[in-house]
Amino acid sequence: MKEMQHTLKESVTFKGLGIHTGHEVTMVVNTAPANHGIVFNRTDIDNENRVPALAEYVVDTSRGTTIRKDDVVIHTIEHLMAALHGLRIDNALIEIDADEIPIMDGSSTYFVQKFQEIGNEEQDQERQYYEVKEKVEFSVPEKGIEIAIYPDDHFSVDVMIDYNSKVLGHQYASLPKIDDFAENMSKARTFAFWHELEFLFNNNLIKGGSLDNAIVVVEHEVPQKDVDRLAGLFNKPSIEVKEGFLNNLDLHYPNEPARHKLLDLVGDFYLVGKPIRGKVVAKRPGHYANTEVAKIIRQNIKKNRKKLNIPEYDPNKPPVYDVVGIQEVLPHRSPFLLVDRIIHLDQERVTGIKNVTMNEPFFVGHFPGSPVMPGVLQVEAMAQVGGILVLNTVEDPENYLTYFLKIDGVKFKKMVVPGDTLIFDLELMEPIRRGLAHMKGKAYVGETMVMEAELMAQITKVKNN
Repeated sequence: MKEMQHTLKESVTFKGLGIHTGHEVTMVVNTAPANHGIVFNRTDIDNENRVPALAEYVVDTSRGTTIRKDDVVIHTIEHLMAALHGLRIDNALIEIDADEIPIMDGSSTYFVQKFQEIGNEEQDQERQYYEVKEKVEFSVPEKGIEIAIYPDDHFSVDVMIDYNSKVLGHQYASLPKIDDFAENMSKARTFAFWHELEFLFNNNLIKGGSLDNAIVVVEHEVPQKDVDRLAGLFNKPSIEVKEGFLNNLDLHYPNEPARHKLLDLVGDFYLVGKPIRGKVVAKRPGHYANTEVAKIIRQNIKKNRKKLNIPEYDPNKPPVYDVVGIQEVLPHRSPFLLVDRIIHLDQERVTGIKNVTMNEPFFVGHFPGSPVMPGVLQVEAMAQVGGILVLNTVEDPENYLTYFLKIDGVKFKKMVVPGDTLIFDLELMEPIRRGLAHMKGKAYVGETMVMEAELMAQITKVKNN
């Protein structure tokens, strides 16, 4: 049975402090269309302000996961990402008016509860997975860090931590399946050791930290003068500090620190850009190791795409031609202009985009109640993209027309429906001779090929009347 993508049914707002920056922040998690992915949008910055939640944008992991694109930075995304991953939310646009995600209580539970109240909405595109085919591993031997992912038919995680502390020693946590995340992992709060606090503060971290959003582990009784000094740094009242957990805090789980490390891993691994099918075994994981593994998988995805020659489409990048530029080259006009953008063009290859919407006139009758883009129009759209490639070989394309002489080997592999973004990729099979161009074309929706064909076209100069 196919699994479909999901987004939230409606937008939801969160307000709070960033744990490291101390900045007040309002964050709105919005619905997003299929194949959009998780994208952050800084509303306090003008111009281009979006950062995709992908591992290649990770720039810092000192005490949380920070992503950056150009000058746009978002800190501490892991708890929100864990909630989105744990509830199988594939697509969301996250608008935020500061540079850090609100820490809430230091876990994912506030995000999970709000998302569950609103509910998910099924979308019309199939969910894509990264399936682990062979062992993926990363280690830092001198720190005892090891992460391995083994092939499996679903996502699961086993985490082991050991801080060589009589208060926080060896702990183990397990997530047999992602659907257990909300109930068994989402309440696990972030933690730090007492001896780390002054260092973190002096390095511009945990400025928004408090006993309301973190567990503080105390390995031995602390002299009162040290407590008073640290309380002054944080502008907090002084307290008595004894061995154990600060303020005699009640843990949500006996192994809450290990579960929080697992929560962080679930969030960081969602930076792969899609859910994973594989068994994760992690010893002493952290944001650096987690995101390095995510980067390895992202590289594997890109290598696989290149092996399959699947073109990549980033809607944020300016196109070679927008629809106005296309109309300066092709004679076609609405409603028969079936290409919206050209995103790559050289002497041998072209890649074009067709956004398929319910507003297309052919959906009125093809078919009522079950709209499907006609195969012949997919071929026509491909031919128009190919026409751009052919006309790119002449100096004055406005004075030429492209006529298609032959279409062979047409195969329709999957239905194209409203909401799909068709990516047409065509390349010359041989040099153009005597005005004849022989091209191989493939059409994709995401990473799925939906159609392919070979086309033969002839370039003809327009005769002046």
